[in-house]
Amino acid sequence: MSRSKKKTPICGIAANNSEKEDKRRVNRKFRHKERIAINKDKDPPEDLDEIETEWEFNKDGRQYFDPDKFPELMRK
Repeated sequence: MSRSKKKTPICGIAANNSEKEDKRRVNRKFRHKERIAINKDKDPPEDLDEIETEWEFNKDGRQYFDPDKFPELMRK
C-alpha cells in the first residue's frame, strides 16, 4: 500500500481531516431523539438533517484539484 494512489483528485477543505466525530455526534443525537419519540408514541425524525446539517460539521466539504499541479495530494 505504500505506493497506492487515489483514483479521484478530490480533497477536504479546512484543517480537520475527518468528519468521523461529527457523524458520531449527530447519530447519537438522532438515536436519542428516535428513542424518545418511540416511547411517547410520536413520529421519529425522518433523517439526520432534522438534527444537524452537514454545514455545521468541522470540515467544510470537498473540492477537486488538478493532479498535475499537486501530485503529492494523490497519495493515499
